[in-house]
Amino acid sequence: MQISAEISKGTRELLERYSRAHGVKKQFLIERALLHHIQALEELPANAIVPPRIVVSEGSGRKIADLLTKRQKPTRELVELMRGGD
Repeated sequence: MQISAEISKGTRELLERYSRAHGVKKQFLIERALLHHIQALEELPANAIVPPRIVVSEGSGRKIADLLTKRQKPTRELVELMRGGD
């Protein structure tokens, strides 16, 4: 069966780059990706699926940018976790 679909230029470039770099035919890669995605949708709870794109408001985007640029001290829990503590 053949399927025709419009994809973005960026997605096409990623597909072609991956295909060339790994010596995998695009047809094989697309089929594997679809199977993997459908299996995940069927087997995982809905809240475990993270969409590839998340749209945020301008205000939320600014808050995210602020959090990413601020240097914050790690929490005690994070320090313990990174040192191998449970």
